[in-house]
Amino acid sequence: MLNKGDKVSVLDDAIDGVVVEVKGTEVTIETTDGFNLTFKSNELIKIESAMKFNFNKSQVISEKEVAKPNYSNKEKKNKKEIPPPEFDLHIEKLVRSYKGMNNFDILTLQMETAKRHIEFAIRNRIPKIVFIHGVGEGVLKSDLDFLLGRYDNIIFQDANYQKYGLGATEVYFKQNVK
Repeated sequence: MLNKGDKVSVLDDAIDGVVVEVKGTEVTIETTDGFNLTFKSNELIKIESAMKFNFNKSQVISEKEVAKPNYSNKEKKNKKEIPPPEFDLHIEKLVRSYKGMNNFDILTLQMETAKRHIEFAIRNRIPKIVFIHGVGEGVLKSDLDFLLGRYDNIIFQDANYQKYGLGATEVYFKQNVK
């Protein structure tokens, strides 16, 4: 369905990009910001096909003639209903094999990934993200807290206990809306 070079958009995120690689159901795209991200093919939609519309004039006329109910949906979706992006920092989620990596290499990769997601959220004015770091011995959590403390206009706290337990941190970005 998707081929290399296709312009795509992620269904549940405001991310657009170009297909770089297709392996079975996994599709790697290069975002407009230059990140390579991998998604399942059912999480992506081809932009060009969504933008093409073929109208049959007789269909349009017949649809206009159909009586429609006299009500309007006054419910407006609240921005709070959209779940924040979640980024799992467990090493098995970041690389295919980490057998040759020592603890320092693993932690460095996890922190670079977290920093990249923070900068992406700031650039794209995403108000809130969640890092899943797990409980463990707390090394990753303490380094993540240190990294987040270095940024201005960032508030962070433990994420929802019912949803994540003790193994996640919510990050809020205070920013002026344009």
